[in-house]
Amino acid sequence: MSEPHYTNTHLMAVTAAKLLLDEKSVFVGTGLPMIAAMFAQRTHAPNLLLIFEAGSIGPQVKTLPISVGDSRTGYRAISVSVMHDNMSFSQSGWTDYGFLGGAEIDMYGNLNTTYIGADWDNPKVRLPGSGGGNDVASLSQNFFIIIRQTKRNFVEKVTFITSPGYLTGPGAREAAGLPANGGPLNVITQYGVYGFQPDTKRMYLKSLHPGIDVSEINANSSFEIIIPEHYEMTPEPTVEDVALLRELDPNGMAIGK
Repeated sequence: MSEPHYTNTHLMAVTAAKLLLDEKSVFVGTGLPMIAAMFAQRTHAPNLLLIFEAGSIGPQVKTLPISVGDSRTGYRAISVSVMHDNMSFSQSGWTDYGFLGGAEIDMYGNLNTTYIGADWDNPKVRLPGSGGGNDVASLSQNFFIIIRQTKRNFVEKVTFITSPGYLTGPGAREAAGLPANGGPLNVITQYGVYGFQPDTKRMYLKSLHPGIDVSEINANSSFEIIIPEHYEMTPEPTVEDVALLRELDPNGMAIGK
């Protein structure tokens, strides 16, 4: 059997991109979220409005920036403003999607990018912190998460809630004072795409990736991911999809060489 023409990183990026719809706005994080947004804009969503934390609004980015503050995020932008303005757009309800990664995630889509370990003062791992992650998760109308899945980072309870998902379940976001009807829509990993049940807000399998056995879903999670009787199969990236990813990320910073 021949090797596929794509890696699981290519699959994650293309699958994530297809979730972004045309005529929408997306607050984009560094790395794979950027690649997904750029890919969507170059294919099925030419009118997707990209927003970057450092101030750029509506660019048409040609190659992957190193960070949200890279000058390449301003290429052909509608505006290059400041962080305050861009966060205010989300606070005003004008941002359709956020797109985030994280170090830990739980069954309700809460993300941790702050620290890991029992002791705040002496953590096992000190992570980069929120940046704009809390604002994006709290104030975007909805958000997507792209993350590599292991038992170590799919945890029963995140060490610290940096970016709120559905907190402790139904009604918890609203009780905390966050905008109604917000929260994560999907989680994209190297095994599949997950959604959140409307009644319980628990994570469930929505789409299984090619070549993955369904038993691998919970074998690589420390909490139970609900497996429904019927789920979709994720389409494979085409040769053209992979070529475009390499054009967008010529140095392989996000998708690898």
